Amino acid sequence: MTALPDLAAGGLALGTLSAFALGGGLLRLRRRDARRRAEIAALRTQLDGSLRAFTSEVEHLAARRVPAAARQVTHPHVDVPGPLQPLTNGTPLGRALDDVLVAVQSEVAAQRTRVDAAAQAGMRGATREIQAALYRLQDALRRLQQRYDDPELAQTLFALDHENEQSLRRAQVAAVVCGAWVGLAREESHLVDAVTGGQARLAGYHRVTVHNHLEPGTALVSHAVEPVAIIVAELLDNALRHSAPDTDVVVSLEHVHHGVCVTIDDAGLGMTEDERRRAQRLVAGDDPILLTDLGDPPRMGLAAIGRLTRQFDLRVDVSSASPYGGVRAVLRVDSHLLSRLDPDEKPPAASAPRTTRRPAPARPAAPAPGSGPAPAPASAAVPAAAHGYDAERTESEAAGHQGPAEDGLPRRRRRTAAAAPRPAPAADRPARRPEDAAAALGALQAGTAAARSAAPHPGGQHDDGTTGGDGWGAEGAGPAGPTRPTGPTQPAGPTQPADHDQRAGRSSAHEPTDHEGGAAR
Repeated sequence: MTALPDLAAGGLALGTLSAFALGGGLLRLRRRDARRRAEIAALRTQLDGSLRAFTSEVEHLAARRVPAAARQVTHPHVDVPGPLQPLTNGTPLGRALDDVLVAVQSEVAAQRTRVDAAAQAGMRGATREIQAALYRLQDALRRLQQRYDDPELAQTLFALDHENEQSLRRAQVAAVVCGAWVGLAREESHLVDAVTGGQARLAGYHRVTVHNHLEPGTALVSHAVEPVAIIVAELLDNALRHSAPDTDVVVSLEHVHHGVCVTIDDAGLGMTEDERRRAQRLVAGDDPILLTDLGDPPRMGLAAIGRLTRQFDLRVDVSSASPYGGVRAVLRVDSHLLSRLDPDEKPPAASAPRTTRRPAPARPAAPAPGSGPAPAPASAAVPAAAHGYDAERTESEAAGHQGPAEDGLPRRRRRTAAAAPRPAPAADRPARRPEDAAAALGALQAGTAAARSAAPHPGGQHDDGTTGGDGWGAEGAGPAGPTRPTGPTQPAGPTQPADHDQRAGRSSAHEPTDHEGGAAR
């Protein structure tokens, strides 16, 4: 009987303990659930913050960083801003955003190159048509110059021809920048003719002073003549545009170790350091040249120089200042682009400046053993005449020591002829005006026409019916009459320096040809 209460008490105690155990476990579960809920809330808050930060970073990328990166393709000085959160740098997110910027810049550069290539192709075709029309206009002006003898009309035609030449130069430069060939095929020419040819294409050519210190006969190979003329013309154009109209531009032609240098000095305002670096980068031709890099309106002179220096292996430097306060531009033509022409067989143009170098005098041959003193060479009087002495005086004095007297001693002969007056130096002579040159040309042509009208007609009969006594009209004695020219002689332009290709009398071998199309203009 006593065992039942004990069992009941034990069961009750065991139930109580089990209840306490279950209550403690339930309490721990509730606390753990609360902690988990707090962690989930914290994680959700952190996730919301990260999402907001990522959204802000993407918005910043689209609004600020991508446009700056696109502008940096064309303007390298533009800075691309970094991410909003500096801690993003170096993280996977930061690297992914940087990869986006690099991809955008690459695609923008590629699209820009393709668009610029299409624009250059269109401009190249347009300039080709413009060049052809200007060449036709040039030929028409030349025919008019040959047809009419009026001095005022000739002067007007020369002025129109020069204006047309300037338009042709601008079209040619635009075509070169767009990747076209130079457009003209030349033969070997004197380098000084190429320089004066580039000078003749400018409006202010009279302000250019050329000092030629080259060896006589220094020439350019055929494929380098036109590029050198274009480069010199563009460098001179920049010098004339950026200097005062009452100042001169000095050009010097000098031999150097690796070839020849053409140095151009102006007295202008000069360039800043940034402008100098940009100009040097353009004329070097190392980087691709796009039309959008040349400004609005585009300045194509330096860009054309860069194209030509890269294509024809020339060197141009504009990084130094001129001693006159402006800019010094130096064109270097290496030895493999130089040639030599005999100045006696093919002299340079008459308007080209004469070289300051003189050919070395020939050394007299050594006398044979046992013979008398060698006679003085005939060229011994040349240096004296070059210094202004009278050649007749030199010859008379030299001859005065040859006649021995009766006593065996030489005697000086007395001069009987007065020395001829020295010609005035070129610097003291007054400059010839274009009107005077045109009037002289017209008078010459009028006199020629009058002489032709007074000359005997075929058959030996004059205009008045008399018969000439020269016998040219007799049968078997010779031709029936004097040969007459088929057309008037073309006058040379008195106000312009002659171009190096001598366009006034160029033959069909010098006609400009289109390198791409192959059709003669």
